[in-house]
Amino acid sequence: MRKVSSIFAAVAGCALLAGTALASNNVRISQVYGGGGGGSGTYANDYIELFNNSGSAVSIGGWSLQYGSSTGSSFGSSSGNAALIPAGASIPPCGYYLIQVGTASSSTTGAALPVTPDLVSPTGPNMAAAAGKVALINNQTIPGPACSGNTSGPNYVDVVGYGGGSGSCYETAFTPATSSTTTAVRKGAGTQDTDNNSADFDILASSTVTIHNSSSAGNPGCLSTPTGPSTWGKIKVLYR
Repeated sequence: MRKVSSIFAAVAGCALLAGTALASNNVRISQVYGGGGGGSGTYANDYIELFNNSGSAVSIGGWSLQYGSSTGSSFGSSSGNAALIPAGASIPPCGYYLIQVGTASSSTTGAALPVTPDLVSPTGPNMAAAAGKVALINNQTIPGPACSGNTSGPNYVDVVGYGGGSGSCYETAFTPATSSTTTAVRKGAGTQDTDNNSADFDILASSTVTIHNSSSAGNPGCLSTPTGPSTWGKIKVLYR
């Protein structure tokens, strides 16, 4: 009887761990480029890349990407500072979703994005090249939420503050400054998320960064699975 009880306890523990893992936030902002739209940017448009760090597709329809200046105290202060994700949009397992934002000016010399965006939002936001903040929000309410310093709350899926500023909002600490030729890139091609923007992002030359969309191959580190026995197999080994 003790053996059976122990087995049930082990199964319950595994189920609890699985529930905790499923409850974690798997969608995050994986790249931020605000250098488009000027005369010297690598690309003609700003873009934001999202990543799904889970083995199941995630619906993001009805969400929004909202931008704020580095000195502001809110996200999505107007419709021009938000990109609305349409109903039916989703990110594949261990995959990506690319959003091109903002309007390229007539003086723009940058290139078109090397992969086709999943969503084009020409009305905005037009992001600053060096410093600002972007939030992935689980609704489309405009104006968006106020923020200050280390930002969290039930409507935030992810927050990236880049470059700093007196009103910057971020996770723990903002990333270093970017530019018209550099991109903030989440480490592990999107997999690293310690809730510290400064630690989780590298600032890389935009020309060297691989940009992904929903048709790109899934992240190998996310797709890999343990080669050991299944949970039930482990239980049988422990109690046989």
